[in-house]
Amino acid sequence: MDLSVKQLEEAVAIRRQIDSLRSRLNSLLGGSSSSSSAATVTAAAPRSGGGGRKRRGGLSAAGRARIAAAARARWARVKAAGGGAASKSSAKKSGGRKKGGISAAGRRKLSQMMKARWAARRRAKG
Repeated sequence: MDLSVKQLEEAVAIRRQIDSLRSRLNSLLGGSSSSSSAATVTAAAPRSGGGGRKRRGGLSAAGRARIAAAARARWARVKAAGGGAASKSSAKKSGGRKKGGISAAGRRKLSQMMKARWAARRRAKG
């Protein structure tokens, strides 16, 4: 962003007007001079390039506590109903049959089929 000298002078003049208006406003509202100087420094700081600290989170401690309580209540309902992820992990712990598994006979049959397929490829190759 290339600025001419005239544009820079105009920007400085506008900044001075803003500062004087801000100080007049603070004097009318009874604000302290330290807050007005801090506001001026903050306003004068460049806004590009991550010079300042990044704000973390936007929740108060009470808000986080409400969300945590709601999550605990939700999981309590899921566990009480016996559905969802809680039931899968409890099925593994209790020794229940795992879904989607293959029996020993099925595994043996697949193995024989694969061996036959690879033997046919070897014969075709050579």
